[in-house]
Amino acid sequence: MLKTHALPLTGAKIIDLPAFADNRGWFVKTFNDSAWKEAGIDFTLRESYFSISGKDVIRGMHFQTPPHQHAKIVFCPLGAILDVIVDLRAGSPTYGQHYAQELSAENHKAYYIPEGFAHGFKALTEGVITYYLVSSEYNQAADTGILYNSIGFDWQLNAPVLSARDLSFPTLEAFNSPFIFTSGTKP
Repeated sequence: MLKTHALPLTGAKIIDLPAFADNRGWFVKTFNDSAWKEAGIDFTLRESYFSISGKDVIRGMHFQTPPHQHAKIVFCPLGAILDVIVDLRAGSPTYGQHYAQELSAENHKAYYIPEGFAHGFKALTEGVITYYLVSSEYNQAADTGILYNSIGFDWQLNAPVLSARDLSFPTLEAFNSPFIFTSGTKP
């Protein structure tokens, strides 16, 4: 059975992915439309991808702007990451707030990240795989982010490895959000 845990950021959830172990290893179910809907997550899969990162790499804080915004389901099938989300929905009671959760091959946890959130992570292990299920297709013109160190989160790294693109993003303070929170926002 799929178990979800509401987070302090409105609409975001942690999911305990169903995992089964035997003498061969593990089998983890990462998506089941009926079970997710029953758990209150109405998610349409449009694209999936994964990244492989070295230890101390930070990727983020990424999102796509409307009308190409998307919800994400993120999990880590190999290694471990510290995954961070930020609410960017203007008018949200949790606007600008962040939440961090370790996702790993061992804990079988996933994030459900609603539309209007920035997402990023720090690789805690070498050769970590981060897997994404996404509700819209990639759109280069809508793909952007906010500066990782402007969200009030302590990444606990002196020399993180980041892309030039990720370092070029505006700060959260300078960001003018195109996302609007409404009481009817999907959970």
